[in-house]
Amino acid sequence: MKLSIVIPVFNEEAHVEEIVRVVQSVSIEKELIIVNDGSLDASDQVIREKILPHYGNITYLVHPQNRGKGAAIRTGIDAVRGDFALIQDADLEYDPKDYPALLAAFSDPAVQIVYGSRFLSGKKVTNIFHYLVNRFITETGNVLFGGRLTDLETCYKMFRSEILKDLGLISTGFEIEAEITCKALKKRLKIVEVPISYRGRNYEQGKKITWVDGIKAIWTLLKLRVSN
Repeated sequence: MKLSIVIPVFNEEAHVEEIVRVVQSVSIEKELIIVNDGSLDASDQVIREKILPHYGNITYLVHPQNRGKGAAIRTGIDAVRGDFALIQDADLEYDPKDYPALLAAFSDPAVQIVYGSRFLSGKKVTNIFHYLVNRFITETGNVLFGGRLTDLETCYKMFRSEILKDLGLISTGFEIEAEITCKALKKRLKIVEVPISYRGRNYEQGKKITWVDGIKAIWTLLKLRVSN
């Protein structure tokens, strides 16, 4: 069973080669779909010169201009050909060694989506501000859509591919994480969570999500709650 790994990239020249190396080291059948979302640094050069010549399982797609993480993810989803699909940030915050644990949850045929939760381990993995924002967004989503999730904003969401393609995603920014969960819960899809490791970056290290994105996530939850 093949896993399709969608990797949105924006200004990650310092990390993209390493994340691809780590992803490729995981012993599962896979394809990588790298979407360069209009990077202004040397990401394109690194991908073309240091990555693509060494691997035959990579599809490389480029947005001429930056369109946002959600747009990059949607472009990647269109190219998915595997049985399962996962979104992998290029910034090394999430560890691809957790893939087997996520895949293992699909041994239950009823499971349609698996979330990797950063908080089930009980360890402190983010600063207090990001933790509280995440908890607020997660609990808002749970109340509005009847969920029981601990980490709505996790990047590690793994799907049976046909489920992901059928969600009809429209977001262009970070709010796509909220949209995915809203639409999955509205469809009453079975989501399970498994604990994962996480090493958060700070803004000096290149972290891009801000409090503005938190507001957009809440707005997305509210908007989709009243929509058909």
